Amino acid sequence: MNYKSIALFLMSSFILGTCIAEDIYRADPEHTFVSFSYKHLNYSVQTSRFDSTNGTIRINDGHNNGVIDMTIDTKSISTGSTSFNKLLQSDSFFATDKFPVAIFKSDRIIFNHDEISSIDGELTIKGITKPISIAVNGFACSRNFLTLKYTCGANASAQLNRSDFDLGKYAPFVGDEVTLNIVIEASRD
Repeated sequence: MNYKSIALFLMSSFILGTCIAEDIYRADPEHTFVSFSYKHLNYSVQTSRFDSTNGTIRINDGHNNGVIDMTIDTKSISTGSTSFNKLLQSDSFFATDKFPVAIFKSDRIIFNHDEISSIDGELTIKGITKPISIAVNGFACSRNFLTLKYTCGANASAQLNRSDFDLGKYAPFVGDEVTLNIVIEASRD
């Protein structure tokens, strides 16, 4: 192999390597969950959550984009009431027997320097997919002193109308607008 061939090989390896290099983070199920809040009969703002969320986040080598693929176990809904959990799992709401997961996918992660500031993607609930924009705050990364893995965490929020996902029963008496609050910690492979 001559010098020109070696230089070409190294250059193409570098170019291909930077195009496909990425960091892969897996969500920590013990420190990742989605809560949601809504107005209830104008008396109060109720908050519930899903206790089981899984997924991966892939950040490209340039830290200027990536891919997110998350699933939420809709049967893991936790309202603090067994009977209310069953109501929300019924066909009138999440229909968890037919649609056991909600899915969030994104290939548009917006960075502000080295921090994620927002994520545009698609949320699928009950087989209905809608665009959603998630504002990210409190983003931080470092070596986790317990697991010794490089870990990132964030808090994020988004707004949606539950009627857009065939969850609008009792609207407008029970508020249609829902605030999602997302807490996530994910470790690099």
